[in-house]
Amino acid sequence: MMPKILKLALPFFLLPFFLLPASKIFSQEGPPCQTREECEALLKKYEEEIKKYEENIKKTEKEKKTLQNQIFLLKQKIEKLKLEIEQSNIMISDVSLQIKDTEESIKKTSQKIEAQKRKLAEILRTVYEMDKKSLVEILLSEKSLSGFFDNLTYLEVLNSKTQDLLNVVKDLKASLEEQKMVLEKEKENLENVLKMQILQKNESENLKKEKENLSKLTEAQYQKLLSEKKEIEKEAAKIRARIFELIGVPQAPTFGEAYELAKWIEKIIGVRPAFLLAVLTQESNIGKNVGQCFLKDPKTGQGIRVSNGEKVNRVMNPTRDVPYFLDITKELGRDPFNTLVSCPIPSIGGWGGAMGPAQFIPSTWIKYKDRVKQITGSADPWNIKDAFVAAALYLADFGATKRTYDAEWKAAMIYFSGTTNKAYSFYGNSVMAIASRYEEDIKILEQSMTFQEPKLFSLNFHPLFLQCHENSF
Repeated sequence: MMPKILKLALPFFLLPFFLLPASKIFSQEGPPCQTREECEALLKKYEEEIKKYEENIKKTEKEKKTLQNQIFLLKQKIEKLKLEIEQSNIMISDVSLQIKDTEESIKKTSQKIEAQKRKLAEILRTVYEMDKKSLVEILLSEKSLSGFFDNLTYLEVLNSKTQDLLNVVKDLKASLEEQKMVLEKEKENLENVLKMQILQKNESENLKKEKENLSKLTEAQYQKLLSEKKEIEKEAAKIRARIFELIGVPQAPTFGEAYELAKWIEKIIGVRPAFLLAVLTQESNIGKNVGQCFLKDPKTGQGIRVSNGEKVNRVMNPTRDVPYFLDITKELGRDPFNTLVSCPIPSIGGWGGAMGPAQFIPSTWIKYKDRVKQITGSADPWNIKDAFVAAALYLADFGATKRTYDAEWKAAMIYFSGTTNKAYSFYGNSVMAIASRYEEDIKILEQSMTFQEPKLFSLNFHPLFLQCHENSF
């Protein structure tokens, strides 16, 4: 049941921006679009509506923090997320149509190759039959000299046609390989959109819970809540003790511990702590929902879901990742068939296989392994310290050390999908929003240090950062 909403006396300047719920603007059943053109038009329409909400949200955030304004702000964010989720549905339809077109193109190209191969086989059979006869036999079998030369000319034409057909088959094969690469990329795009939608739905649920809680307060209670947040010592203690959730580790650190580690990494690599922690939080949010799997068949990449033992296809790419994965686990003394990796998102043909808190696939981890080891003395993707360092190195490689909004946003996007495709903007935007919240938490932590002598936090001896390695540093 939906929580009761307080009637708000909205400020006059906000009224033009008060929008209808997303469900009223775009209510439809079944796939949101049937053609690529329809999808593109709908995406443009949604983008315009989302921009209106963004303008409204920015205006409200600049106003005084009252309970009414805060509830109104949350409502606008929820409605904006509804639109973004619907926009993701359109993107899913759009990419699905692309996949369908590419699969049809692959089918036609394969049929063309088979047709050319049949023609080639017929020619080769004819050439073979003629090759079995000597020139003397051909000459004696012909009544005239011209007939003999006609046969030789025919044989030359056949050989020429054979070469032409071979070239055609070669070109078609190259085209087929290119189409298959396009198909794989399109499936990766679809997987990214679905992951992004997971994050959008999570954020929507969080906002709804926050709005429901605020709706139960009076203005006086809300203002008291705000003032309590200014009690730095009390708030700092809460922040330090808060669990910093991570995927793929048996025991997650507190936020205070994770921040201390991120500060240490900042001195070495230069990535802003709040930004690094935000990326790892985002990856954990995806990982928790995608689920956890074990690889079981290295030849096919098939595995099982840990929670129920169900068989899962495409747990790990058998050519791109499995060989590296087997090397990584062997070096670490791990059982490769009982080591947690991420599951693929069902029914889209993408691959799972991401490892540890930073969610690196084996073929990417191997590129960073030696650099991580130079810094930490070890290279274990399931070790919190090593995973943090690997993530920071990756983000630094793509410009995060510039520490500007645009540079960090770009680095986050590349971390997610290898591109800065605006279709995945929600991921980058969400990371930067989380980083902004973490920055506020960090300010409180740092402020609190001026009021008390800091407690020693030794990364060298803390048990959470010594998993699998007795002398990690």
